[in-house]
Amino acid sequence: MSLTLSLDFQYTTSIEKLWSAITDSSKLAKWVANIHTGEGMANDFKPVVGHRFQFRTQPSEYWNGIIEGEVLIVEEPHRLSYTWASGEKHTVTWTLQDLGSGKVNLHLEQTGISNAAALGGAKYGWNKWCGELEKALA
Repeated sequence: MSLTLSLDFQYTTSIEKLWSAITDSSKLAKWVANIHTGEGMANDFKPVVGHRFQFRTQPSEYWNGIIEGEVLIVEEPHRLSYTWASGEKHTVTWTLQDLGSGKVNLHLEQTGISNAAALGGAKYGWNKWCGELEKALA
């Protein structure tokens, strides 16, 4: 049985600025960081369907420090989806909705999670990263 993580975040920004923060490689490196060290993850992400990419950080005794993915959907500035593989392979989909008055909702859905522990880890990680995203948008 596969589990799904679903989270929503609201930001005071423009939809274009938020889109750029989740699709620009250098901006991603600032908020997608190693949970333990806080060090940003180098990456070669491009919002191009079919593009294969990696996020890279210091390996640990439990993990090689590499997240691999492939871009599945790019509907600028409203929807982005890609695979996310570090051990097991998941699909991450971001949906952006302009709420008006300078507010944007960012919906995250991560599918293909195998167990409750992995679901909890993903929830912790994305909540932490999306807090960093908020700082990057300021």
